[in-house]
Amino acid sequence: MGKYFGTDGFRGKAGVDLTAEHAFKIGRFLGDYYSKKHTGDDKARIVIGKDTRKSSYMYEAALTAGLTASGADAYLLHVTTTPCVSYITRTEGFDCGVMISASHNPYYDNGIKLMNGVGEKMDDALQNEIEKYIDGELGELEYKSENHIGDRIDYYDGRDKYIEYLKSVIEDGFKGRKVALDCSNGSAFMIGKAVFDALGAETSVMSNTPNGTNINMGCGSTHIEGLQEYVKSNKVDGGFAFDGDADRCLAVDELGNLLNGDTIMYIIARYLKDKGELPTNTVVTTVMSNFGLYKAFDEAGIAYEKTAVGDRYVYENMKANDHLIGGEQSGHVIYRKYAHTGDGLITALMLMKVMIETGKPLSELASGVKAFPQVLKNVKVDDKDATLDDAAVKESVKKAEEELGDNGRVLLRKSGTEPVLRVMAEAATYEDCEKYVDSIIEAMKVSGHFIEQK
Repeated sequence: MGKYFGTDGFRGKAGVDLTAEHAFKIGRFLGDYYSKKHTGDDKARIVIGKDTRKSSYMYEAALTAGLTASGADAYLLHVTTTPCVSYITRTEGFDCGVMISASHNPYYDNGIKLMNGVGEKMDDALQNEIEKYIDGELGELEYKSENHIGDRIDYYDGRDKYIEYLKSVIEDGFKGRKVALDCSNGSAFMIGKAVFDALGAETSVMSNTPNGTNINMGCGSTHIEGLQEYVKSNKVDGGFAFDGDADRCLAVDELGNLLNGDTIMYIIARYLKDKGELPTNTVVTTVMSNFGLYKAFDEAGIAYEKTAVGDRYVYENMKANDHLIGGEQSGHVIYRKYAHTGDGLITALMLMKVMIETGKPLSELASGVKAFPQVLKNVKVDDKDATLDDAAVKESVKKAEEELGDNGRVLLRKSGTEPVLRVMAEAATYEDCEKYVDSIIEAMKVSGHFIEQK
């Protein structure tokens, strides 16, 4: 991770950590960089999407100014989803894509996500160059003039093309099915209902009245209780909750039970394996997936790989090894047949497809996963690496692993942004989880690196 760009773009409090000037400079750099790859009157083309935060409009204007000042054409999708930007970037010949969103964060945060010409997250080397330009290390860039200044182009057609693409994913439609969508007052509010209605579902929608400050507020994938109650009360076949930019999806079965990303990956992977459409027979997860998921995969004869936390690392593994499906417990599920990033709407469509083709309700499809109890505690330390290397800490972890055997696991993970270690245990009971987590924290205290439990 760099100074500004993390695993999911440049994110922070709008107007404080991420300013309009930052956005302008990002636009200036991207416009200049990609314009140099074109000759004559052929201008660089960069597509921009945004979520519903009030600050997103400010960043859209600043990015557009920077891009056009450097000679690139800026195509504006306006309010749309991150996977829409990814899809349009790779299918419509854009040099790169930009999404303005802070995902599941509150409205006062925002972010800028950059994608390469095939709709994948931009590589670190280029983002590092952008950081140098922001900090004044690369000098000034040329301002274009006369007919070399870029154009600003409204590109609503791009959003429509994405909607048509989503509809093409499903062959037979959802006629007679009742579906509930929680759009989080975010990017999915203009797309979700249109897609499900077009496929014949009886669609109910909640949290689809954004006002610039209510994105993710008591709704969406981070606050799913309202959707659970709605599904139970209205006898709905399934409910789907998205985050602010709709690259995540969590589901609710017909009984009102939550299906997180682990369970969703299991359902889709099991379906694909049964149809002979899981070519490497492998699902890519992160280290934070529940131990119960791996038990379920073992029973189903499905292999798995584990990456560091972050859908970026999941996708990199999938691409390198030609795996078809992967994701995170949080609901980032990537299905490489259809997308180069997590796509909440494709996830929802695939779950509906599995339910209809198998003739089984979501509760039955999910029954193969028995999640293990989990306890996670955060510990502030003076040196993360020294703590992990401490003999007492290593011994406490080893002892816990030996006692748990094949019936659980422990995990120590460094925070990417704080001087914090995350101590997690999964076991047959919450009491066992607490015991093993607390034993490791006690060893941290003995090590001398412990500051406080957060």
